[in-house]
Amino acid sequence: MVASTFAEAAEAIVAVGRAFDARDWAPATSGNYSVRLSDGSFAVTVSGWHKGRLTPDGVMRVDANGASLDGKRPSAETALHLSLYRCFPEAGAVLHSHSAQAVALSRVLGGDWAIRGHELVKAFPGVTTHAAEIVLPVVENSQDMREIEAAIAPHLARETPPPAYLIRGHGLYGWGRDIAEAERVIEAAEWLAACEVAERSMRREA
Repeated sequence: MVASTFAEAAEAIVAVGRAFDARDWAPATSGNYSVRLSDGSFAVTVSGWHKGRLTPDGVMRVDANGASLDGKRPSAETALHLSLYRCFPEAGAVLHSHSAQAVALSRVLGGDWAIRGHELVKAFPGVTTHAAEIVLPVVENSQDMREIEAAIAPHLARETPPPAYLIRGHGLYGWGRDIAEAERVIEAAEWLAACEVAERSMRREA
């Protein structure tokens, strides 16, 4: 699903930025968001904007190769958004959050994150039972986006690919058919990360 106009996409991205900032999922200038447009280009957040103070001027257009179409500078992580759009032609939006709990969890996990027994996994697309085990990959961070793309590629090629993934020390990436579905994926993953962190703390104290 794609946004019909850039203006609609920019408005939706601004709303997500303010919502994520209000939940402490976008500290400082962290996080970035994108929406697929009907003309084959993409609306993405401009580099360096605080997401709680985002306006339509903080959203720009890039082509399928990440080249700016309006002279503004996109986030370096735009390449990760575009790689997800290439993998999932049905994806209409990609969101990256940067909460304390997701970052902390990514730093303590020794491998991928297996989520079991949570009712909220049914917020993920295609999941219909709490008994499902959802495995979100955790890949190492890098300033070279090609290294992250290479690390996540085998996971995205699974028969049943994950709805999101974590970059160690860097937070969550989630996607969906539209920005509402992508936001629901991130919200569920963020809640599950907070729950996982709390459970680990309680087990240590018990």
